[in-house]
Amino acid sequence: MWARSPPRSRRRPSNRLTRGPSRSDTDSRASPAGTSGSTSHFSAAGRVDSAMPTKRVLITGASGLIGGIVARGLADEHELRGIDRRRVRGLPSRRANMARFKSVAPAFKGAEVVIDLAAAPSPALPWKVVLRNNIPATLNALEASAQAGVKRVVFASSNHVTGLYERDEPYAKIVAGRYDGIPPGGFPVITVAHAVRPDGAYGVGKAFGEAAARSYAERFGLSVICLRIGTVNAADRPRNPRQFATLLSHADLVRLVRCCIDAPEEVRFAIFYGVSANTWRFWDIDDAREAIGYRPHDDAESFRADP
Repeated sequence: MWARSPPRSRRRPSNRLTRGPSRSDTDSRASPAGTSGSTSHFSAAGRVDSAMPTKRVLITGASGLIGGIVARGLADEHELRGIDRRRVRGLPSRRANMARFKSVAPAFKGAEVVIDLAAAPSPALPWKVVLRNNIPATLNALEASAQAGVKRVVFASSNHVTGLYERDEPYAKIVAGRYDGIPPGGFPVITVAHAVRPDGAYGVGKAFGEAAARSYAERFGLSVICLRIGTVNAADRPRNPRQFATLLSHADLVRLVRCCIDAPEEVRFAIFYGVSANTWRFWDIDDAREAIGYRPHDDAESFRADP
């Protein structure tokens, strides 16, 4: 049974929503699952005014860092359940391996939205882990969603799908924290129209997931939004020069996922980058702003002077 959380009012973003385009450090430079005990400079992922409908939301990989952030952020808005190989604290859940379809399929029944986070998150993963775990887990989430009549899947892809662009200038200088001669916002950003350039087996697996998601969207009518998630870490702050460009704050992560859940039905398939409004970000978020109303509030630059 689905456990209902009391609905809480919030306002849909005011910009006109349009049809989306035809995917951690956990950036996925992995951080351990857990919660942050640090004080954040960042804004709260606030909700105000007119109520949106409560939905039944299943979170795969719910015991991980991102799963915990998302579950806490949405707990007052939707009916949540989780699925993970490990115990999920504070959330009704099923313990099962997403790589085994028969063990996980029953958990999808009754869900309206699936937030698919299940994967080993390290960008240094060997091929055998991607092939035996990540790819089957993604395929099973899509297949189980299609069979259960789920309305929308939010697939956690990764910025590592295009990670090799960071070898090119000006991105190589930016990730190294060398900004001389590069004005903020004065360089081309990487968009979802750029060719896929995965930086390892993990990124290849996520690129496969995006392709599979498009296939399910076009063949079976499943609405899928893929988020190429930037750096999400337990500290909720940049830990190295690269992360001043790539950080996705906890609050902005919740905002982004909320926008995906609430996106209009006309968004059948889309890929967006998930990153905060960082001064040095080099991934495009204008498409997400236009299509689903994503407006990040936070900028990693606020930590620049911190010890």
